[in-house]
Amino acid sequence: MKKILAPLVLCAAIGAAFAADAPPSAATPATTEQLLSMTKRFAPVDLNADVSKLSRGDRVAIGKLIEAARIVDTLQLRQRWSHNEALLAALRKDTTPLGRARQEAFWLNKGPWSGLDDNKSFMPPEYAGIAIPAKKPEGANFYPPGATKGALESWMNGLSPQARQEAQWFFTVIRTGPDGKFRTVKYSDEYRPELEQLAKLLREAAAATDNASLKKFLTLRADAFLSNDYLASDFAWMDLDSPVDVTIGPYETYNDELFGYKAAFEAYVSIRDPKETAKLDFFGKHLQELEDNLPVDKQYRNPKVGAIAPMVVVNEVYGAGDGNMGVQTAAYNLPNDERVIRERGSKRVMLKNVQQAKFKSTLTPISKQVLRAADQKDLDFDSFFTHILAHEIMHGLGPHHTKKDGKESTPRQDLKETYSTIEEAKADITGLWALGYMMDKGLLKDTLGQGAAAERKLYNTFLASAFRTLHFGLTSSHARGMAIQMNYLLDKGAFVAHPDGSFSVDFKKIKQAVIDLDREFLTIEATGDYAAARAMMDKYVVIRPEVRKALDKLKAVPNDIRPAFVTAASLTK
Repeated sequence: MKKILAPLVLCAAIGAAFAADAPPSAATPATTEQLLSMTKRFAPVDLNADVSKLSRGDRVAIGKLIEAARIVDTLQLRQRWSHNEALLAALRKDTTPLGRARQEAFWLNKGPWSGLDDNKSFMPPEYAGIAIPAKKPEGANFYPPGATKGALESWMNGLSPQARQEAQWFFTVIRTGPDGKFRTVKYSDEYRPELEQLAKLLREAAAATDNASLKKFLTLRADAFLSNDYLASDFAWMDLDSPVDVTIGPYETYNDELFGYKAAFEAYVSIRDPKETAKLDFFGKHLQELEDNLPVDKQYRNPKVGAIAPMVVVNEVYGAGDGNMGVQTAAYNLPNDERVIRERGSKRVMLKNVQQAKFKSTLTPISKQVLRAADQKDLDFDSFFTHILAHEIMHGLGPHHTKKDGKESTPRQDLKETYSTIEEAKADITGLWALGYMMDKGLLKDTLGQGAAAERKLYNTFLASAFRTLHFGLTSSHARGMAIQMNYLLDKGAFVAHPDGSFSVDFKKIKQAVIDLDREFLTIEATGDYAAARAMMDKYVVIRPEVRKALDKLKAVPNDIRPAFVTAASLTK
């Protein structure tokens, strides 16, 4: 992934890298002033959730879960880089203004590299005796230091099918044995001490709650931490129906930029919003209809989508690990295990208080800079919120299985390091297609309305939100996917750039352009076409001059939010 982006020295312009004339390098680490400017790109917000209706047992349980989530931070730090914990310990001893600024930047990024600046280091090349790479290692700490992609692929290809699947599985790391050869190690062995602590806390939370589904999930997930078999607990998580909503474990693979195989630990402790969740039921009634009408060859559609997958709206109380790093997650679609998706689909969780904070702190000021004055009135939270929901739903629809040379495979395995970018872009554009389709059918009249006014809100909000995503820089899969969408839609004339740096939607072209792009993404995944995925990224993962001009106007706008978990603090003090 990084090799594709190496020539694109873009992120300094996009994110006002380190807010200086020249971004720091290994030879010129960030100054105190630059570090403070970096942190200002994240608007501080207080995250609150209503816990007044929780039972006494659930209050005890949620406290245990917050405690468990803090252990997840330790695990994710270690997965991201082998020296992260030692570096953080050294930074905590430095009480100078520079030391405190470095520590804050470290915690924001969960490491010494800035996610908004092409994952470049803001630290000196050596600190407290620790050598710090100039950029985040592509393989994080999932593979042996210095192991090349070619050497690892050669080793994996020489394994038996079962051993190769284990080496490529979500929940294993690759290490070098005493004989100097690569070997596969289960998470349950690699992280045993911390996972034993997590299991203990989850069992204590399970004993405290009076909710049967939460009790079942926590018990099974505690078992999974020690057995490395997450399947039963994933199914139990799909069935979770509790005022306390929790996601905890290894899930997303974005940190593995070498292959996209390995899952990083994350945690979200939340309170379910039953009123908002009830509003989403109508989407579940149309999943098969959407699948049957996807803009892709009929042979690639799933004739039997899994049972209606649960969709819930929650308000976040605490996030940890991958759930609280850099740009904050507004929604997620899990699990990623294809076995669960095949049988049950995937569960969509919407973090409403996070989305509201993002909309107010980032998207509203961005819209005033990139949309024409006449279009700014169309910015609409419901359209923003519903598109994020549709994005998450579309992760569960579309191709999930391929056949290469007669062998069963998956798009994730076939597309390798390009998969995360293609999949995020596919979910975005398929979500936009799905909302347009449902709007045309009159299915969203009670949610978003219908007719020209509703379409203006949907597409203008999506356009503004595209700049919110690109404002992050191109280091994330979401941003790279958005760069593809932006440039493709500009080429099709569906988005129009104006001389003053503003943009607009051509409503005569947008729907067909969305269909055409969606077909390309879905076909790439259905056929496992790695070459096509790489070619698409080579062509479109760039910031063109007209887009750069607009992004340059956003330097004073926060890139994202930095949450203070005030409800969690009140629950645990």
